[in-house]
Amino acid sequence: MELPRYDINKYDPKRMMLIPLLIFLVAAAIVGFTFVTTGMPVTPGIDFAGGTAVTIHTTDTKEQIAAYYADYPLKSIDGGVGSGGYYLKFGPMSNEEMMQFNEDTLAKYPDASIDQIGANFGATLQSQAMIAILFAFIGMAIVVFVAFRKLIPAATVVFAGVADITITAGVMNVVGIELSLATTAALLMLIGYSVDSNILLTSKVLKRQGKLAEKMAGAFHTGFIMTTTTLGAIVAMFIVALIGQVPTLYNIAAVLIIGLICDMIFTWAFNAGVLRIYLEKEDEKKQPETNNKPKIKGSKS
Repeated sequence: MELPRYDINKYDPKRMMLIPLLIFLVAAAIVGFTFVTTGMPVTPGIDFAGGTAVTIHTTDTKEQIAAYYADYPLKSIDGGVGSGGYYLKFGPMSNEEMMQFNEDTLAKYPDASIDQIGANFGATLQSQAMIAILFAFIGMAIVVFVAFRKLIPAATVVFAGVADITITAGVMNVVGIELSLATTAALLMLIGYSVDSNILLTSKVLKRQGKLAEKMAGAFHTGFIMTTTTLGAIVAMFIVALIGQVPTLYNIAAVLIIGLICDMIFTWAFNAGVLRIYLEKEDEKKQPETNNKPKIKGSKS
């Protein structure tokens, strides 16, 4: 099977950059709106907002369970916790509500496992998660600038990483994937994936000899194989988690799939377009210097 061919000269670089940039701006608006309304860039789950998680084993249907908890802030019902098991998530409740909730749950499901996360503890996890992501970006930026020592290529790699996370966060808000400890870990993994593919492209284009189109095509060949191999493994994990109804793995896989697709778009459209414009301008700067060199005239006999 022949791999897709990548020709950087086929499209205008500014048009190549326009679509991913528009996607980024839309995602940034969604993330900004979510931050204003919730205080987090992605709608927080019970790990960060606080709440109660309950594991029960019953023959009741999801509709019957939802009807029983109609008076409580039930957020989701996930299956797949053993045979006939369900994993229920509830929003924050007052102390009085929580006491009554425990009584009602144990009366109906005596073997239920109830785990509560307080709002204060959730706020602490929020700040720690944001600090982890911030330090990941700072570390990435330092490594990239040290590696290339050229402002525009290095800044483009960093921006591609920021854009990848922002677009993924925007899609998470749209499709309803909440920010949890598991999805935070997936976002941190995406920073590594994004930097890896963009550094591959930038290093091959800047540090190798030859025509730009050939260097771009070679980088795409390697990057496409790397990304699609990873994507294939994650899609397999997504399918298994979906069939087995394992919500944690399902959410991690979904976030990684979204992020890898965004990374491919931004790497081979936006970053490639920036590098083409940058290198063309660098060549233009070199040409006048070559033309202005004094010519050595031959001596007359």
